[in-house]
Amino acid sequence: MQRRTLLHLAAGTSAAAGLLGSTVVRAADRKTFVLLHGAFHGGWCWAPVAERLRAQGHRVFTPTFTGVGERAHLLSPTVDLNTFIQDVTAMVEAEELRGITLVAHSFGGYVASGVIDRIPERIASAIYLDAPMGSNGVSVLGEAPADVRQARLAAADVINGTRVITPPSSTAFGLSDVAQVAWVNRRMTPMPLRAYEMPLALSGPPGGKLPKCFIRCVDPALPNIEPSARYAREHGWNYSELQTGHDAMVSMPDKLAEMLVA
Repeated sequence: MQRRTLLHLAAGTSAAAGLLGSTVVRAADRKTFVLLHGAFHGGWCWAPVAERLRAQGHRVFTPTFTGVGERAHLLSPTVDLNTFIQDVTAMVEAEELRGITLVAHSFGGYVASGVIDRIPERIASAIYLDAPMGSNGVSVLGEAPADVRQARLAAADVINGTRVITPPSSTAFGLSDVAQVAWVNRRMTPMPLRAYEMPLALSGPPGGKLPKCFIRCVDPALPNIEPSARYAREHGWNYSELQTGHDAMVSMPDKLAEMLVA
């Protein structure tokens, strides 16, 4: 029953048919995906996409950053952007992963860039899904447009001594389906403000020398993502668009899973 509910929430009644129709890939074509979530989310948001990828025989990991999602009980004043980067690098090393396709959504783009900078030898390619890639010495808030920065700071609060940003409604991420909105709203958790304020430390350009792809969600398109999309186009990244809103892993998991494999 839980599986049916998840499929319905993610993509409507056609999702089950798409999943059951998935073709299992040959062993030589199987990939290892590490899927990074965005702000206020957790590894849980990737469940619809991960289910489809695993049905095809791919290995999929969906780590949750310290202090959010099912790890919200670990929230503390010391959690910052480097904590998130360490979460992912530690998981990759503990699982002895190599040849990874690293996929980052939204805020997770900063984390992905930090991970690639630290362990590039373990990563085969990177996909930024409507995600800012960041740059050396710049924080998420420092890069954000003034209106986005002001909105984030206006949503600041204190939980058990930790400054946090409280989550908006998931409609801000382009979701409109009532069931999807409710599912994401009840799962989101506050984000530690320090993660937004800490500058990203990189030794080179974001994404390094790896093959990179940028997927832009354009229906509706979030204006604050456009500078990152433009950077990707101008620097020769593979670029494609997805006709859905920002939380594509929830609103269009079939098509997104297809694009990640391709």
